Amino acid sequence: MSVRTVRGALAAALVAAAVTATALTAPATAAPATTPAAAPAAAEDRSGGGRHAETREALRQLVRDGLPGALAQARDRHGVWNGGAGVADRTTGRKRLPNDRFRIASITKTFVATVVLQLDAEGRLDLDDTVEEWLPGVVRGNGHDGRDITVRQLLNHTSGIYNVTSDPGFQAKVFGPDFLEHRYDTWTPEQLVALAMEHEPDFAPGTSWRYSNTNYVLAGMIVEKATGRPYGEAVERRIIRPLGLRATSVPGTDHRMPRPSGRAYSTLGGDPADPATRVHDVTELNPSIAGSAGEMISDTADLQRFVRALLTGRLLPQQQLKEMMTAVPGGPEAQGGGYGLGLVNRKLSCGTEVWGHTGGIHGSGSVVVSTRSGGHTLAANVNGDWAGGVDRIVEAEFCGKRPSGAPDAAPAAPLAP
Repeated sequence: MSVRTVRGALAAALVAAAVTATALTAPATAAPATTPAAAPAAAEDRSGGGRHAETREALRQLVRDGLPGALAQARDRHGVWNGGAGVADRTTGRKRLPNDRFRIASITKTFVATVVLQLDAEGRLDLDDTVEEWLPGVVRGNGHDGRDITVRQLLNHTSGIYNVTSDPGFQAKVFGPDFLEHRYDTWTPEQLVALAMEHEPDFAPGTSWRYSNTNYVLAGMIVEKATGRPYGEAVERRIIRPLGLRATSVPGTDHRMPRPSGRAYSTLGGDPADPATRVHDVTELNPSIAGSAGEMISDTADLQRFVRALLTGRLLPQQQLKEMMTAVPGGPEAQGGGYGLGLVNRKLSCGTEVWGHTGGIHGSGSVVVSTRSGGHTLAANVNGDWAGGVDRIVEAEFCGKRPSGAPDAAPAAPLAP
C-alpha cells in the first residue's frame, strides 16, 4: 500500500511501513547496519548443490545490504531447495526457518481473482458485469461511476479507480510514524472505498492501466455479494482447504502472527542511510488496512503449491485460466511485463518467462513465481522494508544472476504488485 507501485510488477521487492508504540513493539533500535543479521545462511538446505548457488548468494547479499533476513524455497525437477540468510528476530538472533509464515500482502490478489474466476465459471457472475450491478451506488463520486466499470477491469487494474493507499491522510496514519498509534485500528471495506471516492479517478475505465488496491477491495465485496459469505471464507473453502495449504490463512482483523514466524521490521519511511533512523518491530497489525487487497498470511511451500495448482488447471477451467493469463501492458512499473487478472507475467533478463505476483506490507516483502508449466517455482520473503531485494532473488534463481551488491531501485511500496 502506498502511492508508488513497485519496480517489478512480478519480481520486485514489495515492502513498507509499520505499526503502536506499546509493549507489542520491540524497542526501536538503530538502523540497518547494526542488525545482527550479518550471519550468512539460516536453516539452509545444501542438497541442491550448485544449482541454487546464485540464489543463495542473492539472499546473503540482501543481508549484507542491511536487511535483517531473507528466505527462499525453490522447486524444480530435482526437488526442493531451501535457502535463508540473516535472522528472523533481531532481538534473539533466531535464524529464519523454511516453514516461517509471513504476510504475503498483494499476493492475496491472486487468490481473490481465482475465486472470482471460479464464480464466473459457475455462472454466478460474469467478468463483464458492471460493478454497479453488484454494488449499487458504491463506486460513485468525483467522476467515479460503477456503471461504466466491469469486474474484469477491477481485476486487471484498468478501471481507473483511485488507489485508496495513495490518499495522503491514509498514508500518514498507516505508513508513517502515526502508524504506531493506529496499528490495531479496524478499517472496513466500505471505509476504504469511500476514502478512494473522495478523489478523482486516474483515467476513464478501460483507457489505461494503473495499480489500485481499491480494485481488489471491491472484488472482495463482490465475492461476498455473490456467495453470501465473507470473501475470506470463499478463499478458504475453494482454495486453502482443497489444496491443503496448512500455513495459509485469511486473518481478518486478527493482529497476531501464527507460529512459526519471525518478526517484521520497518523504518516507517525513514532514510536507512541516516544514522538517526530507527528500525521498528512492526510484526503485529490489524490486516484490515489491506483487506482483500492484501491481508493474507502464508509460507514459501504453500505459495508454490498454490501457483502450481493454478497454472496446471487444478483450480480453474481452461477458459477461465486463459482469461486470467490475458495480460494488459502494465506500464513502466511492470518492467516490460503484463498484468492479467490477478496474475503477472514477465520476461526476465535471460528470456525466461515467469508468472506470479509480488506483495509488500509493513516489514514484509514477498514473491511467488513459476514457469508456465509449473515445473520450476520460487517463493521468497524479506523481513525488512528499507531496501529492495525480491527482484534479485528471482533473477538469481531463474537466470543464474549473481548479485552485484548494488541495491535494487527503490524499496518496494506496500501492497504494490
